Amino acid sequence: MSVLDAKLLRDILRLWPQVLAIAFVMASGVATLVLGVGTYASLNETRNAYYERNRFADIFAQVTRAPRALAEEIAGIPGIQAVEPRIEKIALLSIPGMEAPASGLFVSLPDLAEQRLNLLTIRQGREPQPGADGEVVISEPFARAHGFGPGSSFEAILNGRKRSLLVVGVALSPEFIYAVGPWDLMPDDRRFGIIWMRERALAAAYDLEGAFSSLHLKLGPGASQANVIERIDAMLARHGGRGAYGRKDQTSHAFLDAELLQLRAMSRITPPIFLIAAALLVNMTLARLIALERQQIGLLKAVGYSGAAILSHYLKFVAVIAVSGILIGAIVGTWLGRGAARLYADFFHFPFLIFRMDPQTYLIGAAAGLVSGLAGAVRVLLEAMRLPPAVAMSPPEPPAYHRMFSGFRFAVRLPGSLRMVLRHLLRWPLRTASAIIGIALSTAILTGTLWVFGASEFMIDATFQRSERQDATISFAEEQPRRSVQDVARLPAILAAEPYRIVPVELRHGPLHRRVALAGKPPDAQLSRVLDQEFRVAALDGPGIALSDALAGILRARPGDVVEVELLERDRRVVLVPVTTVIQGYLGLTAFMNLDALNRIMREPDLISGVHVRYDAAGQSELFERLKHLPKASFIALQRVSLRQFRDTLAQNLLTMVTIYVSLAATIAFGVVYNVARITLSEQGHEMASLRVLGFTRGEVSGLLIGEIAIIVLVAQPLGWAIGHGFAAGMALGFSSELYRVPLVVGREAYGFASLVVIAAALLSALVVRRRIDRLDLVAVLKTRE
Repeated sequence: MSVLDAKLLRDILRLWPQVLAIAFVMASGVATLVLGVGTYASLNETRNAYYERNRFADIFAQVTRAPRALAEEIAGIPGIQAVEPRIEKIALLSIPGMEAPASGLFVSLPDLAEQRLNLLTIRQGREPQPGADGEVVISEPFARAHGFGPGSSFEAILNGRKRSLLVVGVALSPEFIYAVGPWDLMPDDRRFGIIWMRERALAAAYDLEGAFSSLHLKLGPGASQANVIERIDAMLARHGGRGAYGRKDQTSHAFLDAELLQLRAMSRITPPIFLIAAALLVNMTLARLIALERQQIGLLKAVGYSGAAILSHYLKFVAVIAVSGILIGAIVGTWLGRGAARLYADFFHFPFLIFRMDPQTYLIGAAAGLVSGLAGAVRVLLEAMRLPPAVAMSPPEPPAYHRMFSGFRFAVRLPGSLRMVLRHLLRWPLRTASAIIGIALSTAILTGTLWVFGASEFMIDATFQRSERQDATISFAEEQPRRSVQDVARLPAILAAEPYRIVPVELRHGPLHRRVALAGKPPDAQLSRVLDQEFRVAALDGPGIALSDALAGILRARPGDVVEVELLERDRRVVLVPVTTVIQGYLGLTAFMNLDALNRIMREPDLISGVHVRYDAAGQSELFERLKHLPKASFIALQRVSLRQFRDTLAQNLLTMVTIYVSLAATIAFGVVYNVARITLSEQGHEMASLRVLGFTRGEVSGLLIGEIAIIVLVAQPLGWAIGHGFAAGMALGFSSELYRVPLVVGREAYGFASLVVIAAALLSALVVRRRIDRLDLVAVLKTRE
């Protein structure tokens, strides 16, 4: 071993706590990068493999009733590889032992032929036998929620008639990775499930023999999706077609895509913060090490060691830190990535999981770690290498403390210990600034993570308390006359009832267009209200249309502009409608009209799609029992249950995320404070020992160190809050999609909790170093030259 390598080993063994602290901070950055990129790659790979193996469709279309012969005609369109017509209907269910009404989406299976698209993965049992009208296969999440398996049974109201159904199998489908019912915010596996039964049985129940209500298609390589959709829409229009759409608009795929978008945003935003903190720590530690070894560097140069050899020696020191951090980060990131991928796979109900860690991910993490280490070291090393041997061997110029507070009369009134602390901090402004930035980054990570709680509560308040104030929403299987509102109002425990209508449309403004559900509401709606961007009730008077801010942004439409509304039902006419207002919306792309105006556009009498209701909780049991047997209804959304489900899912997901980021932020705070305290102790060990000899107590002496740390931590908090707010803004932008948008609302509790965690980690670090002060060997310290 060379002399310099032996010195390197001694330095590492002597400074191992600082080396380890920096390595852990760097490991946090590498781990978050590996975690985010690895989890994204794993889920994306799993999804792609699942879609490929089970032949997930590329285009979807809904129709009122079309003859099966039309499907064969559509199959002849150039570019189409496979076509599967089927029947889809939502129906109410009666589950034994369950008070609240549930619903199921019934999907037909071919009687004799094999499935061509959206193949089922049978998890238990088997598929229904041809001719066995009462046999069904149910989705695995629904089966788990109710403890169902082969041999279980329940009842359903199919087209107004009650049917007893026997479960013969449990399955998963790529089409329903994320199965959410109408008006629900998140999947509720107890109240909504997917049910597959043979086509003949479902067709007989809904009078659709020889017909289909849903069409799924697979495209061949190089086929134009836009052209195929245009041809399909033209062929299905006279049969009640509601407009074909691609995968990106398919509900399950869209939700999974939004989640992957969030993962990708996190993997890009978070790691740089940790790596910047690591670079600052490397800079502080290496600067102090070189300052302590200034004379040794001069001596090495004097005896013949080249600048390159000395530079290589200190680069090896940095490399040891970087490699340690990279290895720890890669191991921890892989472990966290596996756990996160499993959680996502369970949440989205994949039948298998492909955990993929591309070597490129580790190479990117390693490169990022090395770059952050070198970035922190380069300036200090260049300055050290430029020192001539004679200058390096001479003692450094002593700091001019006596001039620091000249001219500031107020400083004379400060306690002596505080003046000592301030002098030391201001004497090394770059190092103090680096420490403040490091602590601020740890506060920023927490602020930029915890804001989601406040934003979620704000979104819940805006959605459930101000806008959607109903207790339940009853959706009809088909449009009903408006007088059906009175029928619903006469049900037990109903306090208020309010109609609505949903019509699928495509909105166009110039070359821009989007397919949305246009909702018609009464102008005096009180249960389901439309709010403007100031959260005031927006009037739905006249023939105008109200657009959510996200939809208006996509269409680049403002109040006063005229948009084209293409009806995707009935005669598919195009009408021109003025935009009257832009409203606030966080969930989906929404558009609203006056209910009477919407019916006039449809050229139909007063029809409604469903009813919003408020009911007395005391009569809930009787109401639910009546709703289970309501022939007109196909789905009943319970806002209270949806809100509870939303909170539970949010709490579970956020708790995991917050636990990880609290740990990582505390690691930064501990690492920064520990290194600052150790550097201060090495610089002022002689002065602290002198104070002890002069009669100062251990508490008074260690108070100097803790006071220095306290000032750094407190000054860093406002800066951390500001950086954290920017971090939250980036996260909100990265999370935004057409499905939902998270409002940028950073509450005081986010700032407060972030600061408490950082202060606690800093205090723990300071106490660790204080133990070293308490154990100072006064004689040995006073004998040292520094």
